Amino acid sequence: MFSRAYKLAISLPPLAWVAIFLLVPYGLMFAYSFWSVSSAQNIVHSLSFANYAELLSHRVYRQTLLRSAWIAARVTVLSLLLGYPLAYLLSFHAVRKKNVLYQLVIIPLWVSYLVRAYAWKTILGTDGVLNTVLQFAHVASHPLGFLLYSPFAVVLTLTHIYTPFAFLPIYASLEHISRSLIEASNDLGASRVQTFRRVILPLSLPGVLAGATFAFVLSFGDFLAPLLLGGPSGIMISNIVVNLFGASYRWPLGAAISFCMLSLVLLLLWISGRLEKRWAYS
Repeated sequence: MFSRAYKLAISLPPLAWVAIFLLVPYGLMFAYSFWSVSSAQNIVHSLSFANYAELLSHRVYRQTLLRSAWIAARVTVLSLLLGYPLAYLLSFHAVRKKNVLYQLVIIPLWVSYLVRAYAWKTILGTDGVLNTVLQFAHVASHPLGFLLYSPFAVVLTLTHIYTPFAFLPIYASLEHISRSLIEASNDLGASRVQTFRRVILPLSLPGVLAGATFAFVLSFGDFLAPLLLGGPSGIMISNIVVNLFGASYRWPLGAAISFCMLSLVLLLLWISGRLEKRWAYS
């Protein structure tokens, strides 16, 4: 229906945008990962694998990378445990108030990330809301210091921030399930548990996988929540990258870590895409 010139004119602007602002920066980052910094704090443009060797040999980087993956995994599990029941409730039981409840889930996304992070800092602080309530109820005799500046605070904050991102694809997959299949399951004598286990859950797995991917990738690369609420024990790999590109002025090492994180995320997205195609229902 459309000429080749028209298709080319339509596709060139977005392709140019992606190439200039995405592919070129990634290419520069990949090139920087093979360079080094001289004693005079100058970037030396010579091919070297020293940055990757340092990344693999230093225990701090390995531990921080594993800690980041562990925090992201916990955030993913908690986001799914919160997002799936909520999506199921809205899709199958909230008939009249579905739109209102859906908006209530989406509204937190309109609030600034920093506002939500600082809100949890206010709640979990030694003089915060939670410690005040616990002491007033005589549950604790003194402020609980482990609530703030710990991996617990980071996981809690990231779960609150990224649960809507896990909820949305799950809700979309549940909404696309044909209600006739559920009626057929009921007509064949299946209980609600059997219908959920054999019909609803398998058909919603692509949405669950997409939500889990969103939660893991976003929380794995987060650096503001660990910076504000993590403390020394809650530092994640992105905080090290920010420091290497900032005060430490070790751009090549920061680029090497960033490229490894990018490779891990792309591998995860590739696995997720393959599994979604395998579990997709048409």
